[in-house]
Amino acid sequence: MGALINLSIDIDKLPREKFIKGKKGTYYNLTLSINDDTRFGNNVSAFDSQTKEEREAKKTKSYLGNGKVVWTDGKIVLAEREEEAKTVAPVEEDDLPF
Repeated sequence: MGALINLSIDIDKLPREKFIKGKKGTYYNLTLSINDDTRFGNNVSAFDSQTKEEREAKKTKSYLGNGKVVWTDGKIVLAEREEEAKTVAPVEEDDLPF
């Protein structure tokens, strides 16, 4: 584990059209920014996640709230998607010259 973060967001600022209905519930994508410096004791900001098109159009981020890192082991790393193990049949080698 890399860190624990307490966060408060203003749910009234969440655009309803960006809610995602899934099989197990309704979801909303957020982007968190963790800063090295603090302001008013907070060093985490929450924003509405932008689409690729919104980022390319330089649309202003919607600020949703803030928080603070309350614990860290000092080793926050990038998350990588786990790939499923692919099973490959072993290739049999023979003594044929061709």
